[in-house]
Amino acid sequence: MTNKIEEIKEDIRKYIKTKDIIDEEWIEDKYPIDIAEAISEIKEDKVKEITDMFDNEDLAEILEQSEEYMQTNILKTKSYDEIIDIFSYMPKDVITDIMGNLPIYMSKELLTHMKHSEAKVLKELLGYDIESAGGLMTTEYILFKKGLTVAEALNKIKEIEPKTEVLDMIYVQNKKKELVGVVELRDIFNSPDGTKLEEIMIDNIISVEPEEDQEVVAQLVAKYDLSVIPVVNKNKRLLGIITFDDIIDVIEAENTEDMFRMVGVNEEESINSPFFKSVKRRLPWLYINLGTAFLAAITVGLFEDVIAQVAVLAAAMPVVAGMGGNAGTQTLSVVIRGIALGEVEDKDKWKLVFKEGALGLIHGIAIGILTGLILYLMYGNFYLGIIIFAAMVFNLVLAGLFGFIIPLGLQAMGIDPALASAIFLTTATDVFGFFVFLGLAKIFLELLV
Repeated sequence: MTNKIEEIKEDIRKYIKTKDIIDEEWIEDKYPIDIAEAISEIKEDKVKEITDMFDNEDLAEILEQSEEYMQTNILKTKSYDEIIDIFSYMPKDVITDIMGNLPIYMSKELLTHMKHSEAKVLKELLGYDIESAGGLMTTEYILFKKGLTVAEALNKIKEIEPKTEVLDMIYVQNKKKELVGVVELRDIFNSPDGTKLEEIMIDNIISVEPEEDQEVVAQLVAKYDLSVIPVVNKNKRLLGIITFDDIIDVIEAENTEDMFRMVGVNEEESINSPFFKSVKRRLPWLYINLGTAFLAAITVGLFEDVIAQVAVLAAAMPVVAGMGGNAGTQTLSVVIRGIALGEVEDKDKWKLVFKEGALGLIHGIAIGILTGLILYLMYGNFYLGIIIFAAMVFNLVLAGLFGFIIPLGLQAMGIDPALASAIFLTTATDVFGFFVFLGLAKIFLELLV
């Protein structure tokens, strides 16, 4: 893949030198996403020269696949009329996403240059939260009255097909303009011409309202195996549809967000983020982590006299804390994913707490026996093995419980469950792991010296 991008970059540089319009055959032989990636790696001052070599239809495909910052950089090199022409080849939901990232003055000016009908639709879409169903939906769909016959529907489809994003699902409304059904295109093709749409439509429709969070939308699409989901208002009138490609983007974004937040990294962070922005986004969480690390240090400090008398305890402490952290992270990952997929229900919470505690007990016994045996063989002290066995069992049970309770606690407080859960979990397993291990060592100090 890297070689392919490099080849595209080299070709583009040649076109810049010769100042030629890029050959259409060259474009057809490339994927828009590869061209977008190649352009993003070329110097920013060359953006205008590069984009001027593509016609607006090709540039629309490249723009759709570009990173947000690159979309803005490209459009800043174009006049408002050129941008509107580029937008004419793009779905409304993609245009909305792009305009949402443009400077406000550009978005306002673009809306004034557009046709009133188009500007009205985009204003409505821009009014929704970007992470809601309304922010995801496109208004390019096919909606027919339920009394329409198959023959009439096919004639209308031929007329409007170029203007819609999804053709395989035809939506059906009643006289009140309420969404009452959906018909698959293949069912229309396989039905007699005189058949009415209401006779072949599916009336059990899964839909969402525009304010619904994108994560809930993704859960519904996954649960019911949908390729597209309609967005309706409170009067059941169709406002738009959300397509599967947008849902994939949502799932990817939510997974990235959860992964980053678990370790205290801003979800907007990327490998190409500006240096000082990366510092600003990461440093606060590192300060928090430093504070939690001092809690563990204070705990260890309470047992300085014990460690001074039995130096081997210092070598064994990281084993207890490390295994607790690892076991807790396993539970944490499973629970956060379960919350994201809507699998954790109130009625099951206590059963799941018991399960995680039981898993911690079994894992603690299994790991504790092996750890105790290794320390006994290394240092020849049977009681040291028993102490680390007990500490391991306790800490792994605790790790399982905290791995479950921390994300649920954050969720109950209205905070994203993935928000730095790993930092709080590590603190708990370190502090309690050290306290139990060193506390037991102090109780049985005479047997260890």
